[in-house]
Amino acid sequence: MAIELTDQAQLQINEMLKEESADQVYLRFGVKGGGCSGLSYKLGFDYEVKETDELYEDYDVPVVIAKMDRPIIEGTTIDFKQNMMGGGFTIDNPNAIVSCGCGSSFKTKTNAGTPENC
Repeated sequence: MAIELTDQAQLQINEMLKEESADQVYLRFGVKGGGCSGLSYKLGFDYEVKETDELYEDYDVPVVIAKMDRPIIEGTTIDFKQNMMGGGFTIDNPNAIVSCGCGSSFKTKTNAGTPENC
């Protein structure tokens, strides 16, 4: 499994899914270029699995990851934290060697040449 969803993350995702009206919904997780450290995460719902994707059905909601993103996010844990100010997903990626001060982007060994000015 490329990623791990904690119990709290699964609970929150299932709560969010109650608002979706489609029969089959997938959690899509990946990365995109951008942000001050070079890469940022994508986390959302999708309704199809493409030929270029990997599908994991180990959780309450199936997870879809683009095959090309897997080396960058391998071993990542997605959690959901709740506090008095609200809540949000946290992402712990063992492949990230630098994270931006604002917390929305990161750098891995494979994109270490990108500038990091937040």
